Parts: sequence; structure tokens; C-alpha cells
Amino acid sequence: MLRLPKLRKFLLILLFTLPLIIIGLFFSNFASASVIITNVEFIGQATLPTGLSFQNTELGGLSGITYDAKNNLYYAISDDRGEKAPARFYTLKIDLSKGKLTNKDVIPVGVTNLLNANNQPFAPTTTDTEGIALTNQDTIFVPSEGDTDKLINPFIQEFALASGKTISTLTIPDRYLPDPQKQKGIRNNLSFESLTITPNQKFLFTATENALIQDGTAAKPGVGSPCRILEYNLLTKQPEQEFLYQTQPVTPLFNPTGKFASGLPDLLALDNEGHFLSIERSFTGLGFTVFLFQVDLDDATNIRNLDSIAKGDISKIKPVKKKLLLDLRTLDVSLDNIEGLTWGAKLSDGQPSLILISDNNFNRLQQTQILAFKLKIESPLTRLLRRLRIPNIP
Repeated sequence: MLRLPKLRKFLLILLFTLPLIIIGLFFSNFASASVIITNVEFIGQATLPTGLSFQNTELGGLSGITYDAKNNLYYAISDDRGEKAPARFYTLKIDLSKGKLTNKDVIPVGVTNLLNANNQPFAPTTTDTEGIALTNQDTIFVPSEGDTDKLINPFIQEFALASGKTISTLTIPDRYLPDPQKQKGIRNNLSFESLTITPNQKFLFTATENALIQDGTAAKPGVGSPCRILEYNLLTKQPEQEFLYQTQPVTPLFNPTGKFASGLPDLLALDNEGHFLSIERSFTGLGFTVFLFQVDLDDATNIRNLDSIAKGDISKIKPVKKKLLLDLRTLDVSLDNIEGLTWGAKLSDGQPSLILISDNNFNRLQQTQILAFKLKIESPLTRLLRRLRIPNIP
């Protein structure tokens, strides 16, 4: 029997197993659909004037947007509370075929009214629709912030894309509902603005724009707010997990009006692995501050069983991780009230695009602003080499 020295035997085993380990890692990384954004490049803007009339409605208040890749169309929800026209969403064409975005590249092509469970338009002032997310079943989900002063509950409902008819309604946990004594629940106009669905269509995520009353304070100059991300299982249509999202503190440099508002208006699921993009928007009395973050739920504490963050041990709660991708104040544009974001069409070089949209508040001093970006995504091979600390040589 041939007997090899122990060291030589170990080296031979290592020689044969190391390639298998590397190959396993390589293919596991390819199998993993996690998306990491490595660069965000601004490729232009388009604006629509306030007061623009389209199909007997005033086009404005666009607070959320979603992309229909199958038809290369975009659907943008209006937050008009039925005062100018019934609750509705618009269909837009946004042409990025030249790799840039200009005013002539955005064209409204349709408007669809949302209908309640009785197949009637929602009554005025009963909705505040702020987000929109498309499913692969030709339906959309839309959240409404409700109205705490009138004790109107927020909702998340599914509507038929073609007709606007109500299909289903998701259950909102009691801790979010308005309270007559205002000791708990959502804050007025700081509720469910965001909405996104994972690519595998299994989970829907929304978030409060600011903290629930029982969780902490609303944002104020120099102080962020502890928001909640709420996850729904779309197979069961039930809420499952909740996570703490801490917004960035923003301090105005100059605020002659004394007005201030800051929060989390939208999320975008990048993959099925708990990675998102988020935007945080602040009005600082004299202009807007907008941040684009990459968000990671990995290791974040599930706070579903905590009715109040403030009454628990906050030191034991791990919030979601955030990485700043872009401070939009560095762009050579005058920012408006950016509230929505979505994937856009793939560009000619194969890179994905990102679209942001603003809510003009139907204010003559504002406009509907659409910003376009090219995203660079880290490839699975680059990720593998980075994890193995091997230089990625072109």
C-alpha cells in the first residue's frame, strides 16, 4: 500500500477540492439574484407643467410610478383626493432609446379611474393614493394614506389594470390604524406612500413615511424618524414581517418660511434577497433635499411583535442597513418634490435605467419632474472575485 506523507496527502486533497469549492461558489453566486448597484449616472430630465389638462383631468400629483416592461409603458398614480377628478392613474410613454431623457420623450397616453368595491369612483376626500406597483397578472396594487383627522383608515388594494376595478384588499395591522385619541397609529399624511413588489411576485412591501405615533417622533430639522417597513406575503395576502427604517436627519441651511417636511416616500425592490432602493425627500423651506439609498434587510430585526418601538429596548433592534448612492442636490437641476421611483427600460448598452417622478402638489410654483438615470449593477463574477479578494482584470 502506498503511504503518502500527511502534508503531501493534504496538499493533494486541497488541489482536487479547491477547484470544486471555487466552482461551487461561482455558480452559487450566479444562482443568487441579489442586485448590488455600483454606479448611478444621471441621463436627463423632463418636466410637465402644472395645470396640464389630459382627457378632462388635470395631470398632476404624481406620487408613485411603476414600469410595465412587457408593453414598455409606465403607470403613475395621482394623489388627488378626488377634488379635481376621481382617484386615478396615468399611463405614460417615456422614450429612453437615445440614452437620454428630454421633455419631448414623455407623453401621456391614458388615464384610468380607480373604482371601489361597488364599481363606483371613490367619493371625494376618501382616498389619498400615493404609491403603485404592477403585478404579472395585469393588476396593480395601490396604497392610500387615509385621513387621521376624519378617522379614515389607510388601505392597500389591488385593482385591474385595464378597468380600475377593485380585486382585493390587504389587511392593515391594528397598530397602523388611526386612533381617536391620537395615542397610536399613523400620522396624518405620513402613512403608506411607498409600494413595491419583489421580482418573483411573492412579496409586497410598503412603509410609513414617518414613525407611527407610538414608535417615536415625526421628522424635524436635524432629527430623522423611525419608520416601519411592512412586508406582505402575496400568496396569503397577509402581513408577515416588519422592519425599522431610520430616515436621515436633515438640517436646513436657511429656512425663512419655517416649514419643514421629511420622510420616506418610496421603495423599489431590486431582487428577491431583501435589497431595495429608497428615496428620502425633505422640504427645507427653500427647496428640496433628495437622497437615493440602497437598502438591505439582511440582519434587520423583525419587529412585527412590537406594537411600540419606543416602549421596547431600542438598542436590541437592528434597523435595515442603508448605503447612500446619490445626493440629488449634486445634480445640475432644480429639484422638485420627488416622491416615486421605478425601474425603467433597458438602455441600448444593456444597462438598466431608473426613473424618478415628482408630485407637483397642483401648485403653480411647481412642476411634474421626471428624472432618468443609468444604473451599473455588479455582476455575479465580479462579486465572486471580490469575495475571494481576486483582482478583476479586464
